[in-house]
Amino acid sequence: MDQQIYTLLFALIRSAVSGEKLEEKYVKQYSHELFDPLYKLASKHDVAHLFILGLKNNALIAEDDLRFEKVIFTAVYRYEKLQFELEALCQALEEARLCFIPLKGAIIRGYYPEPWMRTSCDIDVLVKKEELENAINALCMSLGYEKAGRSTHDVSLSSPSGVRIELHFDLVEEDCANNAINVLRSVWDMSEPEEGCTYRHKMNSGFFYFYHIAHMAKHFENGGCGIRPFIDLWLLEKHAKTNAEKKDGLLCESGLDKFAHSAVELSLVWFEGKKPDPLSIQMQDFLLSGGVYGTTKNRVTLQQNKKGGKAGYLISRIFAPKEKLVRYYPVLEKHPWLLPFMQVRRWFMLLNPKVAKMAKSELNANKSLDGEKAKDMKRFLNEVGLQ
Repeated sequence: MDQQIYTLLFALIRSAVSGEKLEEKYVKQYSHELFDPLYKLASKHDVAHLFILGLKNNALIAEDDLRFEKVIFTAVYRYEKLQFELEALCQALEEARLCFIPLKGAIIRGYYPEPWMRTSCDIDVLVKKEELENAINALCMSLGYEKAGRSTHDVSLSSPSGVRIELHFDLVEEDCANNAINVLRSVWDMSEPEEGCTYRHKMNSGFFYFYHIAHMAKHFENGGCGIRPFIDLWLLEKHAKTNAEKKDGLLCESGLDKFAHSAVELSLVWFEGKKPDPLSIQMQDFLLSGGVYGTTKNRVTLQQNKKGGKAGYLISRIFAPKEKLVRYYPVLEKHPWLLPFMQVRRWFMLLNPKVAKMAKSELNANKSLDGEKAKDMKRFLNEVGLQ
């Protein structure tokens, strides 16, 4: 696809979110032959419902076509299912007297004209690390959740209705998003109880903006973050009452000010028709080459730069640093002598066919990456503000 086609997709998304009609030039540009490639790209980034809504708002598809109504109905159904589960979860944690902060889509969808427009695959909630086990027990006992796995910063739970819950005990891991973790450790100091609640907290506006940027940067470094976070950012810039001095201070402290500027610029290119500069085009190509979570090739290329080349990347994947292992296996906090055994235990994850397949894909990407491509990616990272 060329830039003109991308511009049309983003104009349709803008129309869906803002409710404004397309400019005549975009109406003339659209044709039925473009539907399939545009729909495919929108679906890849989980914004197909916004694409369809943009077409409907501008009478570019039949109002009563059931094929398209199903796309929007599915988005509404996903929202209602998540919202029902979120309300039950919040009530359970409130009754258990455990402090918690709803994250990501649960908050950001409040800036959309209709909350169902902001789709999510799961529910993300932050609890205090020292209360993690109590929170897990409260949700499993009162709501019938089942534990589904643990990563370096969250525990996955599954509800009886099939909704995935990520119970975070930290926001960003080490060695991600420049120095973001140093700022994000203060999340509880930057939060306060929501009105009418005792244990449900919310971040102040400046800190929430910073967290959104940090989360974007983390996924960007892992191969891409897709289109949706840029819609979020555009709406935050337009509608959120954010203390500019506060958010700018946090971004500078973490070294994410340059990345934030690059991300805002791309959001203006996509959703306000600003003329792109070379960096915006490069960011766009990087992001649109993947989907919601980017690509393995992008992730390996980026991580090679951080780990000092192919050998450094390979070693980092085989031998996880102590800080990361402690997050996977909390027993190491009291018994650090178990570190070698936990390292070996981690290798046994390769017995899982899905994990083995992903590892093989990463190794192939690491092996095939040429030096010039790695140099180009390093320059790109520096220009976008992620070293």
